Amino acid sequence: MSGGLNSHQKSIAWATAGIAILLTLSYLVRVYLNPNGHGQDVLYELVNVTTALAGALVIARQFRNPMGWILAFIGLAGLVTSLAQDYSVLANTVHQHSWPGGAFAAWLGSWLFLPPIAVLLTFGLLLFPDGRLPTPRWRWLAWLSGATLLLACAGAAIGSIPRPNFAIDDSGVLTDSSRLADLQALALLPFLAGAVCLISLIVRFRRSRGQEREQLKWFMFGGLIYAVGIAISVATVIGPSSNNRTPAWAGTIQEITTAAVPIAIAIAVLKYRLYDIELVISRTLLYGSLAAFITAVYVGIVVGVGTLVGSGGKPNLVLSIVATAIVAVAFQPVRERLQKIANRLVYGKRASPYEVLAQFSERVADTYAADEALPQMAKVLAEGTGAERAEVWLRAGTELRPTAAWPVSPSGNGAHQPAAEPVGVVGQKLPDIAGADRAVAVQHQGELLGALTVTKRAGESLTPIEEKLLDDLAHQAGLVLKNVGLTAELLHRLDELRASRQRLVAAQDEERRRLERNLHDGAQQNLVALKVKLGLAETFAERDPARAKELVTQLKADADEALETLRDLARGIYPPLLADKGLTAALESQARKATVPVEVSADGVGRYPQDVEAAVYFCCLEALQNVQKYAGASRVSLRLGEVAGTLEFEVQDDGKGFDPALARKGSGLTNMSDRLDALGGTFELASEPGAGATLRGSIPVRQTVPA
Repeated sequence: MSGGLNSHQKSIAWATAGIAILLTLSYLVRVYLNPNGHGQDVLYELVNVTTALAGALVIARQFRNPMGWILAFIGLAGLVTSLAQDYSVLANTVHQHSWPGGAFAAWLGSWLFLPPIAVLLTFGLLLFPDGRLPTPRWRWLAWLSGATLLLACAGAAIGSIPRPNFAIDDSGVLTDSSRLADLQALALLPFLAGAVCLISLIVRFRRSRGQEREQLKWFMFGGLIYAVGIAISVATVIGPSSNNRTPAWAGTIQEITTAAVPIAIAIAVLKYRLYDIELVISRTLLYGSLAAFITAVYVGIVVGVGTLVGSGGKPNLVLSIVATAIVAVAFQPVRERLQKIANRLVYGKRASPYEVLAQFSERVADTYAADEALPQMAKVLAEGTGAERAEVWLRAGTELRPTAAWPVSPSGNGAHQPAAEPVGVVGQKLPDIAGADRAVAVQHQGELLGALTVTKRAGESLTPIEEKLLDDLAHQAGLVLKNVGLTAELLHRLDELRASRQRLVAAQDEERRRLERNLHDGAQQNLVALKVKLGLAETFAERDPARAKELVTQLKADADEALETLRDLARGIYPPLLADKGLTAALESQARKATVPVEVSADGVGRYPQDVEAAVYFCCLEALQNVQKYAGASRVSLRLGEVAGTLEFEVQDDGKGFDPALARKGSGLTNMSDRLDALGGTFELASEPGAGATLRGSIPVRQTVPA
């Protein structure tokens, strides 16, 4: 039921539980009235009241689920059967038919046990766990089960009508000779229908996925325990020394195991601790095997060896001590071995999810290198979930990149290389990853660091316990991926810094060679010409003063040309205006020369070290040149300012913009980044198509130089 229960529905659930408790308490009255009776024992009562209470609990939680009503009916019918049989003994045997209703109680107690068994074997198997048929095609089986149920119950009820002067056995049930008709064969019909309903349950299990499969596992687990109890009881009856009677201890085991079915049904329907079914089965196999081992050792030594030494069946203290010592010494090795076998039976070749978590902690505790930790993470993830492929994704900026995978790539080179393509990331939300059956985000303090993905084989899906394991691994992997990411980022920054230093050295060498060429081809040639003309002027000074005077005039012009050449060369190295008046004046001068209107604003900008002013000047100059060449802007805003010991600048235009992720980084932007990196500064470029571009940079100011 999707909505909440109304008061009427809650009253029905409480009434069911109350009736079951009252019927159970009546057992104390029956024991008091007939302390030497051979009616039903206390375990039978407890099993029935447990079944009824489980049904009441399911009714209270899921009113429209027929499984709750089936459990309640089974438990209440068993309690009423016990009451009828005990009253039959009191009325017909203890008080010699003097109590009223003795015949009715004997009749009711002789057949009422059949309906709950028939209902469980038919509709219990057919409707579990959600109260619906596996598919509409099974509707014919529901009608057939209902018909066989009515026919069998009617036959049992009619066949149990008592004859005159009827007799009952010790349990209060009519003897065969006291029945009116013999219709016992009809009781086999529900068992035949139950066999077909069991097939429907198997078909449902084969088609189930996820939570429904876990529910069916619980039901089968309860049925397995009940089957073990039945097998023990049958084995004691057909054994060579059984006398065709079930021993008391075997009957006790059978009654205890009977409660496993309704408890398992209630757990599965209510989904309480549903995800631990594998652990429950594993522990049951383990402790059951340990009990069998201890019993076998004790019986083998105390009974077997005692028979050989002729103890005559009497207790032998020495043999008991020896058996206890052997069990104590072998217990732990046997336990570990049996645990591995149980896990192998439950989880297959892969380790249990809890072992996976332990292995993960051990394997990555001492390593945070991406080439070691991440492949280990992918391996334990694949082994724990039984996935065909497991991948570890690491976030790098605005992308989620597959970093490690298990099993290894089919290339045969032994590397754990993934085959998937990077996926774009927006904010801290995990994007859809194509090809993965399940993807879980790995976060640390709200920051998306990466993801874990698994891909199951065709036709398989993750079970709830495997999904829980995936979530637990993702939580544990947060700190690991954080450290791996920091390490990778540091290595990336080191590589960038190394490349930047290499570019700076190359640029310096190129600039040195350019200066050398300019000096050689320009200023040096002018100076050589001046030297030659000075020699000629000296020669003509005495012989031809007029010619010497003409040469001196030419020397003045040549000196002016050489001086202008040297000035032009000096401007290329460091602008004179920048050296004389600072950043604001130099940039305003360049803004007036631009082909686009440029607005320059400076707030609190003074004088700074020469390398700082040069870096900001040339970065802004490069940005202005890019705007004039490519942006198609109508105006540009250039802002300078000093904030908390940091010189900041920003160049913003209203041009056509571009996508920084798709644009190729040219030499101009590379040079700007290198200049700022060399001084410990930062560089950021933001742009969108149609929205212009904004270039921001900052450099920490070591000291302020007075103007």
